[in-house]
Amino acid sequence: MDGKQGHSYVVALAGNPNTGKSTVFNGLTGLRQHTGNWPGKTVVQARGHFKYKGQDFVLVDLPGTYSLLANSPEEQVARNFICFEHPAATVIVVDATCLERNLNLVLQVTEITNHVIVCLNLMDEARRHRVFIDVPTLEQELGVPVIPTTARSKQGLAELKEAIHLVSSGKLTPQPVRLRYNPMVEEKIAEILPRLETLPPVYNKRWIALRLIDGDSSILEEMEVKI
Repeated sequence: MDGKQGHSYVVALAGNPNTGKSTVFNGLTGLRQHTGNWPGKTVVQARGHFKYKGQDFVLVDLPGTYSLLANSPEEQVARNFICFEHPAATVIVVDATCLERNLNLVLQVTEITNHVIVCLNLMDEARRHRVFIDVPTLEQELGVPVIPTTARSKQGLAELKEAIHLVSSGKLTPQPVRLRYNPMVEEKIAEILPRLETLPPVYNKRWIALRLIDGDSSILEEMEVKI
């Protein structure tokens, strides 16, 4: 997949539970939604549609999850979609009142793809708790667009749509700050990477190497299905 479904850009919506992700999904798609199950899973799949600047977008609401380490069916679904379906953009909804708890997922997603947007939701709650977030500095530290929103009152959703449009169309290419691990891990990554050269170019080989080092055999099973 090249991030498109027909003439529509496919956008993934990820986030921890209780970040207001469903409210963001509903605010972007309105009544243009349908649900089912992910293939082979009992996990619910929700998809919606919206149009912006004459372009159609398909928004895929991934299961709420704290990580992409595939320790649960929800994590596996979210990981596989971002890694193997190559959405044109991945929006990660985070809770502005407890940002540090949400950054783990953000950093895991940016290890897989550059096409990331952070939706800094629940800004009204942050203000109520006197939590101040320096958004420009956060953007600089992460290397991706950060859009403040209060989804329940639709504040910031127009700006979020604009960011989705820019990233999906390639008019804006985020440059996430890459994590560097200790020398022993980096040495193992360098050792494994040549063995992954036969994989299609769309796959993030460094991330796959990290998962193999971590002993994640499910990534191999999924790759056998996809390749």
